[in-house]
Amino acid sequence: MALAIALIGSAQPSLAEAPAPASTTDSAGVAPPESEIIVTGTRLTGITAAESAAPIKLVGAEAISHVGQPNLNQVLTQLVPSFNAESFGGDAANLTLSAALRGLNPNETLILVNGKRRHGTANLHVLASPFQGGAAPDLDFVTPASIDHIEVLEDGASAQYGSDAIAGVINIILKKKAGGELTGTGGTYYKGDGKTYSSSLNYGFTTDRGYLNLTGFYRYHGFSQRGGQDIRVLDPVTNTVPATGALASDYQALKNYPNVNPILGDSRSRFAVGSFNAGFDATDGLSFYTFGTVGHRQAESYENIRLPNRLVRTAVLGVDPGTVSSAVYNATVAANPSYIFSRSGFRPQEAIRELDYQATGGATGNVGALHWDLSSTYGADQDKVHTLNSANRDLFINTGTTPTNFYDGRFEATEWTSDLDLTYKLDGIGTLAAGAEYRRNSYTIGAGDPSSYYGTGAQSFPGYSPSSAGAHYRHNEAVYGDFSLGAVDNLKLDAAVRYEDYSDFGGKTTWKVTGRYDFTPAIAIRGTASTGFRAPTLAEEYYTQVNVSPTSAFVQIAANSAAAKVLGIQNLKPEKSTNYSIGTVLRPVSHITLTVDAYQIRIRDRIVGSGEVDTQSTSFNPADLVWQSIIRSGYNVESLNSIGVEAFVNGPTTRTRGVDVVGSYDADFGGAGHAVFTLSGAYNKTKITKQGVVPATLTAFNPNLTLFDAQLTSFLTTAQPKLKLIGGVNWKMGPFSVIARETYYARTHAILNDGGGTYTPTHVSAAGITDLEVDYDLTKRITVAGGANNLFNKKPGTEPYIGGETAGGGVIYNAPLTYTPWGINGGYWYARLTVKL
Repeated sequence: MALAIALIGSAQPSLAEAPAPASTTDSAGVAPPESEIIVTGTRLTGITAAESAAPIKLVGAEAISHVGQPNLNQVLTQLVPSFNAESFGGDAANLTLSAALRGLNPNETLILVNGKRRHGTANLHVLASPFQGGAAPDLDFVTPASIDHIEVLEDGASAQYGSDAIAGVINIILKKKAGGELTGTGGTYYKGDGKTYSSSLNYGFTTDRGYLNLTGFYRYHGFSQRGGQDIRVLDPVTNTVPATGALASDYQALKNYPNVNPILGDSRSRFAVGSFNAGFDATDGLSFYTFGTVGHRQAESYENIRLPNRLVRTAVLGVDPGTVSSAVYNATVAANPSYIFSRSGFRPQEAIRELDYQATGGATGNVGALHWDLSSTYGADQDKVHTLNSANRDLFINTGTTPTNFYDGRFEATEWTSDLDLTYKLDGIGTLAAGAEYRRNSYTIGAGDPSSYYGTGAQSFPGYSPSSAGAHYRHNEAVYGDFSLGAVDNLKLDAAVRYEDYSDFGGKTTWKVTGRYDFTPAIAIRGTASTGFRAPTLAEEYYTQVNVSPTSAFVQIAANSAAAKVLGIQNLKPEKSTNYSIGTVLRPVSHITLTVDAYQIRIRDRIVGSGEVDTQSTSFNPADLVWQSIIRSGYNVESLNSIGVEAFVNGPTTRTRGVDVVGSYDADFGGAGHAVFTLSGAYNKTKITKQGVVPATLTAFNPNLTLFDAQLTSFLTTAQPKLKLIGGVNWKMGPFSVIARETYYARTHAILNDGGGTYTPTHVSAAGITDLEVDYDLTKRITVAGGANNLFNKKPGTEPYIGGETAGGGVIYNAPLTYTPWGINGGYWYARLTVKL
């Protein structure tokens, strides 16, 4: 982070000397790199992407504007091969989807905006998936219309930027230019749901001494539903309605019968964000800058349907629901109209009302050969959480009434970062830099209304109780030094060292050495060796909640809590990494560039979500350590088929090896138009080289228990595609443009735990996903466009039935495989109108 600020300052000593923006001719993915000035991954000034000693991919504003779905995760997924975005998240994670580089965790990629660290989301990704534990910055709050270009550094960079930069760095550079655009977009999935419409306005003002660029954005996205037949309402083997649990007529009256469960699909959201980017040259040697965002999201996501009579039948009639006759049940409901909601079941929703903001202010200047930069950044993400259209069963049984909407509480994450950076140019030798950073983080959970956590709490998502609420803080200080050699022809060397001291786990030193040698203008080699680390997020350390389904309840205990210590689980410590890379840059002829970079990333003490640690009985047993941990956590759980705890723990050592390739060709066909062709790919394979150690306390409690099950192993190693290739072209001829992309995803597979202890192998077949857009310039200022993402409507396979509610399993519906890298919704078509201002 400290280096990032100096990079911005050293590359931009005044507004008049700001680097040129990235190319706007490319729409197929990675911008042609020959002449693009970069500010990421190097201390030297005036370096282009093609000259960089580190692998840098550039994505320009023009490329960004041709992605049909208006959010930054989709932009980078469709344009950067090493970047993969989550298509579906469980529970609250479906409201804030995650993404990552090189098949690693979202938290292992550092996000910068104008070289400044972006704060993380408070909405922790809790449930098991390849993205579990994600609390990285929410890229949705940096709107595509505000971006000039994006620099993706695919290299370990903790010694330059601090924690999180294990997989790489994404540096988002905001627009400064005058003028602007007004854009409106609308689209829907081929099935007719997931309706989306958005509008954005970007406009900039410039003078010879300053600039101000403003962006406003609004987007609505509707629900989609992709869940199949629910095993509870129609048996998949006999094709009959089960005789127990509720009346057949109740089941058959449900919406979308027998595909009654709405949980599999997109959340509904209303999203708005505004941003600004401004700077002013007070004198020739002193400049001020500021930028920031403020946004609001209102979103709801369906949970598992609660079928008729689940909530009140036993409470009202005093007998098991399966033994109640139709006549007795109908008479009871008729006599008690307030119970009628049980007759049609209910579809709970998990909802957030989110406020996210960040602002940076700073000054930069020169004193002779010394350049200095002083800045401070504050960011926060606040989420108020609700359970809607639900009920509290225990409250109803004990009082005869229950709310249907609940305020569950809130969680909030903040980050305040301040930096001082000094860069000194050594004439004829290179650049010497040093700096210091102070950062303070907080994470807060606020309790919900008592009705939300009374007893076993609101169905589908209980509220946060006072025992799980609390505020947690930490701070860290960092110092760094960097030396860049530029005195030897055709040779670039850079060495960096950084020391950070954290209040919760102590100090860490990292280093990095990077080099490049150009044999000829057409051939160069480059390589890097570095160490890195990732500090656990405060959410991973302290988040506590109970995750429930119709068949199971698992308490997420905080690693840094007394409940975890009952089981021998220790406080989280940072991940540590060692990175190596070697690559080549080839420019055999004019307008053609090819880069190939191979790498290895070894991560020790990797922070993962544990497997389920089950109780030995479904009713409370004070001698059972897992029950003791649940009680210590402050939660009460309903007696269901599966009960236990989960936690974030330091687990296995992993090794990721891969190759990134980028090729581009800029072609002029005269009267047939101009085209930019790109072909890029990313291959990576992750292997567990050392298993995590199960605490001795748990081993003594159950010698057969493991925290690291087959599902976790598959999510770390095989659930993301090993190979992703993107080929594309932007062909412009007169007023017409055709933008085509083909993305190939290799086969993925995962071993899924149904929540009842059954593990089933699944896979998503390899697929080619086609994106196509046609643009037409009505005038010099007005352009209309139409297109489709996933043009041929490719869909994933389905998760096999593993069990049913009555059989003790957790999979109760026919489900599309939610780890599918291109998503579960199928094709999406859209139209767009752009007006240049």
